[in-house]
Amino acid sequence: MKPAIAVIKEQIEHFYLVRRLSLYELKSKNKNNYLGILWELLNPLIQILIYWFVFGSIRQRADVEIAPDYNVPFILWLVVGFTLWIFFYQSTIQGSKSIYSRLLMLSKMNFPMSVIPNVVIFSQLYIHLFMMLIVIILFQVTGYFLSIYIIQLFYFMFAAFCLVFAISLITSTLSTIIRDVHMFLNATLRMVLYISPILWQITILAEPLTTILKANPLYYIIEGYRAALFGTEWYFIMHWEYTLYFWGLVIVLFLFGSMLHVKFRRHFIDYL
Repeated sequence: MKPAIAVIKEQIEHFYLVRRLSLYELKSKNKNNYLGILWELLNPLIQILIYWFVFGSIRQRADVEIAPDYNVPFILWLVVGFTLWIFFYQSTIQGSKSIYSRLLMLSKMNFPMSVIPNVVIFSQLYIHLFMMLIVIILFQVTGYFLSIYIIQLFYFMFAAFCLVFAISLITSTLSTIIRDVHMFLNATLRMVLYISPILWQITILAEPLTTILKANPLYYIIEGYRAALFGTEWYFIMHWEYTLYFWGLVIVLFLFGSMLHVKFRRHFIDYL
């Protein structure tokens, strides 16, 4: 418990530093491109169009039923899930290598290493917020207007952030000790894309496969995003058992990640 409290305190005490470094990270990564930071938006948009063309246009996908007698266009259904996936994937992948790729810099600076994964996540969060603004505008243009349910979107954004940070604490520590962890994570996440309700509906499967795949915490967040934008229900209340499961899993991951990080971070510089 003490490592987790220590990590939380470090995030609060260095929050200003996290925000500054995350903005610098975002700018420096795209400084040599003519379009600059626009590439952070163009890349996911291109991917969404490709997946829509393959899974929607070519296969003539019908509208998706997200609630009884409530069908929505496949492209809108896909956009919501894939926008969240981009944030999760990029944050998790970059978070896993965030410490070992900056060990030389960290050896010369005096601030907690636990803030480094957070810097990467925040830089992706800015992009995600802008992407979600585009998604909301798209919904308004296509006639799917905002409802009171949109308020829960902020809750699910926070839930996504907490999940990614908990995972990044674990993977950034393990990747510093064993570099192959980053490559294994990259391969694993590519598989996770296809077992999450992003490109297809898991509910079309028979039990117990549906229940097994719902153990993936991404399912909870993605469905929460869709419930918020399509205005179907208060997802985190109506599915309160799933909410308890999700936060229980996040807490366990965070406690384990904090313990691992605090135990090994004093030895990180040795891996230079």
